[in-house]
Amino acid sequence: MVDMEDVKILVIEDDPGHGRLIEKNLRRANILNDIIKIEDGKKALDYLFSEGEYVDLEHTASLLILLDLNLPTVDGFQVLKRMKSDNATKNMPVIILTTSDNDRDISRCYELGCSVYLTKPIVCGDFASAIQKLGLFLSVASIPKRG
Repeated sequence: MVDMEDVKILVIEDDPGHGRLIEKNLRRANILNDIIKIEDGKKALDYLFSEGEYVDLEHTASLLILLDLNLPTVDGFQVLKRMKSDNATKNMPVIILTTSDNDRDISRCYELGCSVYLTKPIVCGDFASAIQKLGLFLSVASIPKRG
């Protein structure tokens, strides 16, 4: 296990406004980790598996994934499925952070191996509060080492 302070947070979110709110409110919760934001499911997979434009990327830090389901090119379900079927990424914690509160989506994500499923509140203030609470949770969490 690694301490949360040694972890990079990968935010896979296609809405730039939501991405900024997530980062801003994690910072308000004193999460100082590096935060990488990617707005497309295909680019996220390229990043995770050192493919495409990230072919020369060597991952050294453990990753925690905040994953939206509604992404262009490759959706969040596909990202989650590929991650959980590969030995290099199957133990990475994946927190689904999406607008869908559909029971089928929730069940499917847990079946695919997500760690936590959170529905984004519609009201901006509630969304900010939820992310700050997530940050408090992350500040005491430990995750497995990469690989």
